[in-house]
Amino acid sequence: MSRYLLNKFLYTVDRDADLVERYRADPVATVARWEEEYANRLLNCVADEATTWLAFDDTERLALTTYDYPKLFELGAHPFLTLTLFIGLFERDHSEPLGFQLEYARRLSHVSLPYPDIAT
Repeated sequence: MSRYLLNKFLYTVDRDADLVERYRADPVATVARWEEEYANRLLNCVADEATTWLAFDDTERLALTTYDYPKLFELGAHPFLTLTLFIGLFERDHSEPLGFQLEYARRLSHVSLPYPDIAT
């Protein structure tokens, strides 16, 4: 398991409107493509600089492809990164103000302090 890679996915997808829309339309293909093209690229570096060993495990991949943000939180994904991406994905589906944020809070209401470790 790699909290770093989960957070990197959340961070990079959230900052690219096209990736957000692709992730909303086809999460399985988007996660697979992101893992192939972006996972081993170093953040904020030229594309030629990369690692070769980073990959999601099956639990991480399933949580990402099913939008299971409570599971991502349990796996140590940073709650701010998770919330901002999922607002971009699902806020439009809620008619009331802060609709998705309230849904996010409801689905994570079972979590109590101390929260899962989010250090990378």
